[in-house]
Amino acid sequence: MIYPDTNDVEINGETLTLAQFESVCFGAGVKLAPSVLPRINESREVVDELLEQGQTLYGINTGFGKLSSERIPKEQVDELQRNLILSHSAGVGRPIKREAVRGMMVLRLNSLVRGFSGVRLKVLDHLVECLNRGVVPVVPSRGSVGASGDLAPLAHLAAGLMGEGDCLNEQGEVIPAAEALQSAGLEPIEYQAKEALAMINGTQLIGSVGGLALCRAGRLLEQADIIAGMSLEALMGTDSVFLEPVHRARPHPGQLAVAAHLRALLAGSELIESHKHCGRVQDPYSLRCIPQVHGAARDGWSWSATMFEREFNASSDNPVVVIEEKRVISGGNFHGAPIALACDTAAIGLSYLGSMSERRCDKLLDTRESGLPNFLTDRGGLHSGLMIVQYGAAALVNENKLLTHSVTSDTIPTSAGHEDHVSMGPAAAYKLARLMDNLEQILANEWVCAAQALEYRRPLRFGPGTERGYSLIREHIKPLKDDRYLAHDLKVAKKLLTDGRLVKIPG
Repeated sequence: MIYPDTNDVEINGETLTLAQFESVCFGAGVKLAPSVLPRINESREVVDELLEQGQTLYGINTGFGKLSSERIPKEQVDELQRNLILSHSAGVGRPIKREAVRGMMVLRLNSLVRGFSGVRLKVLDHLVECLNRGVVPVVPSRGSVGASGDLAPLAHLAAGLMGEGDCLNEQGEVIPAAEALQSAGLEPIEYQAKEALAMINGTQLIGSVGGLALCRAGRLLEQADIIAGMSLEALMGTDSVFLEPVHRARPHPGQLAVAAHLRALLAGSELIESHKHCGRVQDPYSLRCIPQVHGAARDGWSWSATMFEREFNASSDNPVVVIEEKRVISGGNFHGAPIALACDTAAIGLSYLGSMSERRCDKLLDTRESGLPNFLTDRGGLHSGLMIVQYGAAALVNENKLLTHSVTSDTIPTSAGHEDHVSMGPAAAYKLARLMDNLEQILANEWVCAAQALEYRRPLRFGPGTERGYSLIREHIKPLKDDRYLAHDLKVAKKLLTDGRLVKIPG
């Protein structure tokens, strides 16, 4: 389909945000900003001029990697580009999701329009049309080490645009790329000097997979606060630990933001007010330290998101065309280290949310901690209630501990030792995405438990934010009276979190 102009994201190489990126991943169209056109044309003119002069230019009239010393005759430079795509389309494993491929496409487009890559406007127009008409190449998930760029995945992307390999239609069916282009009313692109190399020298697989995970994480950070607030109320915790003077004394931005968020969520809670003078001085850390832990996760996410948006609007190409000097300079901008490290960093911080969530989940189910029936069932023994919901959370927390281990600390040389240090960024991005899958489910499990615990605290009114969190889950999951098949409930709760429903409700 051709997406409506009203949804188009303008591509200028400088201002693409995570939110805009995600919107294109899930169907928004794109258009080139008029301001980029002169620089694109000037960049191409530099390539053509230097090639005509007979200069030796890496990847333009030479081989690649270890073969860079091999000079290619002028009449074969276009063939060289075609061969590059075909030879590098050697990915393996299951294809990445359709939305992630669209993400790779828009990120590569945004990088190329900056005018450092020397591609013709025709190539960029082709990318735009493929995005807008739903042409999405099949890209295997494995085969990249994150330097010299995400070569194999981007080669599969570039191959699809030239009618080689396969594409995914909107129903998720695999069809030949040539057929997909024809159905969209498009001709296959034929890459000329430098263009195929420009298509595959980049960090766009890491950027897309990791970027989509960060988008999910951004929504989950706020939702985690709401769920934690529900658990605190159900466990008769105190809200005094969220008062501003406490957090001004240690002014980390994330900590301040979470404390303020919790104050707003819990303001006027009759439930908290009901035990204001109970004599309990301190709550367990999983309640008392929510701002400190959730806040640290926010700060880690914020740094990672900044790194990603900076990379989105950067040129990860090699060689770089310097228009002002009419030069083509080899460098290493394709190295995935900046966003690979950002993936590892985000994973560590976000895992904190899960480990603390599981602890609250356990307390909600333990009568010694909650004062409520064990496992939140009135007929314990005959019924097991939510007992196993905590088991599931514990299992996923354990798995997430493994997923926080750094992959970027490892490197394996490639290209006969010529590329002797690589980022392993794709593994870091996949690891972050997997951790997010687990984290959403851990928090969903806590949400189910917190809502059930709050059933026992009625008729007292909850805080305005936690009341909305309770109401939303009750719109989709009924209270637990007798034991029932729980997998469906947990799946529904996770879907609500993945969709960001908890931060989209009014108020």
